[in-house]
Amino acid sequence: MAGENTKPSSILPENQNKAAVNVLYEALGSGDVERVTGLLATDLEWWFHGPQNCQHMMRVLTGESDQNEFRFEPRSITAIDDRVIVEGWEGAHAYWVHVWTLKDGLITQFREYFNTWLTVTDLIRHQSPTLWQSRPRDLANRSLPGLVLAI
Repeated sequence: MAGENTKPSSILPENQNKAAVNVLYEALGSGDVERVTGLLATDLEWWFHGPQNCQHMMRVLTGESDQNEFRFEPRSITAIDDRVIVEGWEGAHAYWVHVWTLKDGLITQFREYFNTWLTVTDLIRHQSPTLWQSRPRDLANRSLPGLVLAI
């Protein structure tokens, strides 16, 4: 029978990763530090691209600021293999993209891009060179520097 050997979409690793990142943002929004800590590897690798004063997520994750300084409200969440890409914007001044890498349900790497147009490209399979691309709603009103993230 067709489809017997396929997993239901609800248990695919991509969907599990996306669910874990959803839980992270919910926990951040409610101030549940214990839940946030439980989702992060103790040796979390972090990358940032943008103005130094805009490292909002890292300040929240390290406890340097609280959730009220900057609210992260995802506008789109996309899972690609072991990565989850989250895009959001706050008004016309703050556009951000977060790329979370997960292993066995634990976040091991975090990349934060602030006011940057991001294109995610697959260099290994070459089937579709562009896997994901930023969609900021106010791009027509300003110019954002572009970056390519190769996975």
